Amino acid sequence: MSHPTSLDASESPDACSTCRRPTAVCVCDRIVSFSTSRRVLILQHPREKDQVLGSAQILTASLPASQIVVGLSWRNLGHALGENKASPKDWAVLFPDRKATGTRVMERGGSKVEASSLKGLIVLDGTWSQAKSLWWRNPWLLRLHQMTLAPKEPSIYGKLRPEPSRRHVSTLESVASALSACGEPANVELELRRIFRTMVQRCRDAKLK
Repeated sequence: MSHPTSLDASESPDACSTCRRPTAVCVCDRIVSFSTSRRVLILQHPREKDQVLGSAQILTASLPASQIVVGLSWRNLGHALGENKASPKDWAVLFPDRKATGTRVMERGGSKVEASSLKGLIVLDGTWSQAKSLWWRNPWLLRLHQMTLAPKEPSIYGKLRPEPSRRHVSTLESVASALSACGEPANVELELRRIFRTMVQRCRDAKLK
């Protein structure tokens, strides 16, 4: 969940063949693979696919148990995952909550769920208006648990890619925080944030806006 920058990676004549970013901001040299118990499904709006400052590609490069699916709507969770057997009760969709004081998981009926019991996380990737569009186009998301996030600090993007509020952070930061809340090793979040911070700094150094 993030705002787009004005530069489209597909427009760069000097781009990495792996991540499609301009080589000046590519962070493929910093990628470390982490095996996680939880799966991560990134529902990406088509307009977010080639954004230079998008963070979803770092997640899929770093987490073997993660995947990006690009589109606007899917019939159900199984359709989005590309498999027949997928239980909504094992998954939670991430979103910010202005009233949240910490990270928590709630059932559709309002009952609390232990984050450690989750087998998968879903995040909507795009601008905030695009994320809202994905939410309303996919009513099956309402059948999943809902994980609310209350970031402890502002997004690493800083002024390079302004967020609507302090509680709104990048897709990568949201997933990293959620994985920690689920019980994944702390170094997973730390390393994901480190790589992301490197990309943002390289964008600043390259004077990309």
